[in-house]
Amino acid sequence: MKLETIDYRAENSAQQFVESLRETGFGVLSNHPIDKRLVEDIYTEWQAFFNSDAKHDYMFKKETHDGFFPASISETAKGNTIKDIKEYYHVYPWGRIPDSLRANIIAYYQKANALAAELLEWIETYSPDDVKAKFSIPLPEMIANSQKTLLRILHYPPMTGSEEMGAIRAAAHEDINLITILPAANEPGLQVKAKDGTWLDVPSDFGSIIINIGDMLQEASGGYFPSTSHRVINPEGADKTKARISLPLFLHPNPAVVLSERYTADSYLMERLRELGVI
Repeated sequence: MKLETIDYRAENSAQQFVESLRETGFGVLSNHPIDKRLVEDIYTEWQAFFNSDAKHDYMFKKETHDGFFPASISETAKGNTIKDIKEYYHVYPWGRIPDSLRANIIAYYQKANALAAELLEWIETYSPDDVKAKFSIPLPEMIANSQKTLLRILHYPPMTGSEEMGAIRAAAHEDINLITILPAANEPGLQVKAKDGTWLDVPSDFGSIIINIGDMLQEASGGYFPSTSHRVINPEGADKTKARISLPLFLHPNPAVVLSERYTADSYLMERLRELGVI
């Protein structure tokens, strides 16, 4: 079994895409509307930022969670005890962003949000009626003008050999949000866990875009769409000297959106953040 890349412009792309999400929790699209050059420019700009001391001028705020998160306080995936080998920056349009980096990253945020709304429409269209009936409002409306949608610029530094035993770039985890949109990173390493427990490489052809289901959509669909475990493994050989930049956009519903009888978007998010020890 492997993940197939779907041509966004193909006649049956929407149906194929939703089938892939249903089967694996992941979908990969080529020929999508997000400009490759924009993504490339962002990778270059933010690599320079992470290489500089300027990043320390934008340390995250506990109250708002925007800004720079150094490797020393990086995430520990749920169920793990060892920190991931990464640092990152949280971008919200209302948050702090270095002036020289603002234009491209906000352009990307807006374009990826627009694509997400279209893909959520695809998901709703090709959901069975009994699943569709579970959605409290149409899926694209859940994220409309949401102030909670988070763009994370992830930096996985080159490997030095001094990493903690057992540490990897991103331990196996599931995302909290509705869906995640991720341009193929500048280096491979992303894997998704198949139903039989094996790990599949996610296609990393530059220019493709990767979408995965988050826990909130799994909750809202009554489990029809699976939120699948994924990880970023460490590089081997000469690739160890290469840094990796990644740009996941986590699409979060507005806080008052009802996901299920048990949760609103806000109550679900707060529960998960407490589990992660973030709040």
